[in-house]
Amino acid sequence: MDFIEFLLQSFKALTWQNLVMYAIGVLLIILAIRFRMEPALLLPIGFGAILVNIPFSGVLNQVIGGETAQGIIQVLYDFGLEMGEIFPLLLFIGIGAMIDFGPLLANPKLIFFGAAAQVGIFITIIIASALNFDIRDAAAIGIIGAADGPTSILVANVLKSKYVGPITVAAYSYMALVPIIQPFAIKLVTTKKERQIRMPYNPKDVSKTAKIVFPIAVTVIAGLIAPQSLALVGFLMFGNLIRECGVLEGLAETAQTALVNLITLLLGITIAFKMQAAEFLTWQTLMILGLGLGAFVFDTIGGVLFAKFINLFTKKKINPMVGAAGISAFPMSARVVQKMGLEADPENHLLMHAVSANVSGQIASVLAGGVILSLFGVII
Repeated sequence: MDFIEFLLQSFKALTWQNLVMYAIGVLLIILAIRFRMEPALLLPIGFGAILVNIPFSGVLNQVIGGETAQGIIQVLYDFGLEMGEIFPLLLFIGIGAMIDFGPLLANPKLIFFGAAAQVGIFITIIIASALNFDIRDAAAIGIIGAADGPTSILVANVLKSKYVGPITVAAYSYMALVPIIQPFAIKLVTTKKERQIRMPYNPKDVSKTAKIVFPIAVTVIAGLIAPQSLALVGFLMFGNLIRECGVLEGLAETAQTALVNLITLLLGITIAFKMQAAEFLTWQTLMILGLGLGAFVFDTIGGVLFAKFINLFTKKKINPMVGAAGISAFPMSARVVQKMGLEADPENHLLMHAVSANVSGQIASVLAGGVILSLFGVII
């Protein structure tokens, strides 16, 4: 009888908001499996959204010996995000180990496109503030434009934003939609003739010493310019140093595979803590999704317009689409530019130029995150 009463209580506690969250969870799982949209993260987020919205869910709290204790998802959230943003920072080590900065070192002038393509962050912050979001929430929403999921999660948590769940879902969903969003934005501000501009690639040899010195130098410079970015940049560059040093192949392989896979899995299921119906189903969530889309579009346009501005003063023209690759969505954005270049001219190969801009976007996105934290006086 007690079980039946408990079952009835569970069904009575079930609300339409819970059912909506189940639908959202299932949608994220479908996107992950059927359409392969960021499956490593969207699948655990989707499943976690279902878990945390089941009435009396044991993943949020448990009754042990007559006393209520924290459930596993809350424990993971407190440990991995709330107490020091451990999960996103560890993920940066793996991301750094994946990135080859060689193309950027061979064509260093393209590093400026990474900076130009972060303009959408700050435009979105202004718009979000005008829409009456708290300034820290606005800053956390703006960082969606970094096109860098871990940075978005970390900044939103450090700034104690109330909208970590929607920000995370928006950041990773739009990263997966880069092949749809960027062509639209690029075509808004370019002509076919501009998209046909050819950029011959004459690769320069990049020494092993340069590849080793680069992550160390970037860490020092970033620490001096934007100290609040040091945890972000430092862990990213540490991962890259593991990759390039040549004496830690086993650790580099572990960082790229086992570490990234494990932390991504834990991060996805942990973020679900912020997807409880009462927090997630608000008008603000819809506004955040719209603002996040705008941030991606503004970033893409900012990079393109910067390239067009540079072309006013140079003889060797830059294909403006390369500027769009300055966002942090690596390597998806570079592939988009390569594909669009070939569509405009079947012999127009822009991949290596786009990759150079794209990896610069990785650095620029974490620096932008650090700048935002510095502006609001927050210490990681």
